[in-house]
Amino acid sequence: MRKEYSTYIFDLDGTLLDTLQDLAASTNYALRMHGMPEHSIDDVRRFVGNGVRRLMMQAIPDGDKNPKFEDAFRTFREYYLEHSLDTTRPYEGIPELLRELKARGKRLAVVSNKFYAATEELCQHFFPDTIEVAIGENEAAGIRKKPAPDTVQEALRRLGVGKEGAVYVGDSDVDIMTARNSGLPCISVLWGFRDRDFLTEHGAATFVTTPREIL
Repeated sequence: MRKEYSTYIFDLDGTLLDTLQDLAASTNYALRMHGMPEHSIDDVRRFVGNGVRRLMMQAIPDGDKNPKFEDAFRTFREYYLEHSLDTTRPYEGIPELLRELKARGKRLAVVSNKFYAATEELCQHFFPDTIEVAIGENEAAGIRKKPAPDTVQEALRRLGVGKEGAVYVGDSDVDIMTARNSGLPCISVLWGFRDRDFLTEHGAATFVTTPREIL
């Protein structure tokens, strides 16, 4: 039987939502608009996980040293904010999982390296009755992005709970490090953007193959 937790801190992309198609479309739109070569879905899958700026640094030739980088990144942000709901959907079983956890009195939050506005919009759209707190990238406010513990600490603060009884749920190596840096146990999901071998190599120890296994 899985340990009972009182607070669940979830990653967003690759954990609760399949956002890959919209991220890839936005990436390639920005590249196309600025005369740069586009990438496959599998390329973008490898790029995601450490924030959208890092995604674009890997997608653009020479990264942020490219003189067109800031303009292309701005194009990506503007396009993604308008198209983040085109194909993005919760993974099968996720809405039911969140409703069941909520019914059991659990506290639920999302922390993401996606920019703040998109994180809030997606959670409000898909999970308005279950996710209590949604925190995205906001280093301007002094909240460092994952794997720093800042977003998790801010989520716990807003929930009004401590880390005792809390667990982190994610799909990537960044999530494993975030949980470790936050002093939380980590559940690694196997339906997201990284496979078991990759996660094991980066220190994952607890896996689930379906959302129901989190209960």
